[in-house]
Amino acid sequence: MPDTREFKWKQCLVVRADIRMSCGKKCAQTAHAAIGAYEKADKVARKAWLDEGQKKVVLKVQSERELYELKTIAERAGIPTSIIQDAGMTEIPPGTVTALGLGPARAEDLDRITGDLSLL
Repeated sequence: MPDTREFKWKQCLVVRADIRMSCGKKCAQTAHAAIGAYEKADKVARKAWLDEGQKKVVLKVQSERELYELKTIAERAGIPTSIIQDAGMTEIPPGTVTALGLGPARAEDLDRITGDLSLL
């Protein structure tokens, strides 16, 4: 049975698709991005998002530049952000920028910024 709740809050996690990473590595990078952005959110946004069920959407971009452009747009809109750089201990070189966490924030605000991106 599909869930028909309307979520007013969410988090968007954006991963670079131009880097070869295993599925597990992508999962780890998005988890880092989720925690990093959550920690930068204010108490009101964190509580509302937690109470509502912690909706997360994982999206992709094709370049590091796109990731930074999204980060800048989100910051200008007052949305918490977190850029993730890998430590380089497993699959990719140290310092590689892999993911971006946005929010939690109002879904409508995130949709204006990420609405054209494809799901991972």
